Amino acid sequence: MTDPIRVLIADDEALVRGGFRVLIETEPGMIVVGEAGDGATAVELTRQTRPDVVLMDIRMPGVDGLSATHQIAADPDLAGVHVLILTTFDHDEYVIDALSAGAAGFLIKNTEPVQLLRGIRVVAGGEALLSPGLTRRLIAQLTARSRTPRIDARAMAELTTRERQIVGLVAQGLSNTEIATTLTISHATAKTHVSRAMTKLSARDRAQLVVLAYRHRLVEPPAP
Repeated sequence: MTDPIRVLIADDEALVRGGFRVLIETEPGMIVVGEAGDGATAVELTRQTRPDVVLMDIRMPGVDGLSATHQIAADPDLAGVHVLILTTFDHDEYVIDALSAGAAGFLIKNTEPVQLLRGIRVVAGGEALLSPGLTRRLIAQLTARSRTPRIDARAMAELTTRERQIVGLVAQGLSNTEIATTLTISHATAKTHVSRAMTKLSARDRAQLVVLAYRHRLVEPPAP
């Protein structure tokens, strides 16, 4: 029997935390292992409970969600923890900062419950997740931040042609299954190529792989 996905909820509003808890605990295969009302508590509880996924609000008192996410992502003992940012603020800057801090995904709080539960499963499985409509704007912001491309020559040299192709598809938001279908390869092969590319680029997860891909111009941004 598969172990349940362990979820930690970090939000400064008790009613919001309560709503998420009810939603998650009524979903088969998921359990809530703790709640935090601020970022410092979220980091502490993450170290204590080792959840699979942390639902992290951005704006919280004291240590905010971005700082807490960075602390979690920087701790090698928490490498198996995936942070899913949830916020009412659909701002490009927050998306960039969250992904750069180490978040595995980003959703707006008014997301439909079924999409939130799907998001938890996606990031728990090691894939990146962005709210619909955010990906193209994110790419535009990342490329605009650096008018002079910062090419990582070592990474460029180490990636194979197939790996660069797959990094490009990951940066477009494709899952391993979709990559496999697009390239007519097996799911296992697609997953292996993604993992190797992440290792070569020192990317913590797929979300960071997307950031690195565009920041270092390993793939070109799509036409507007």
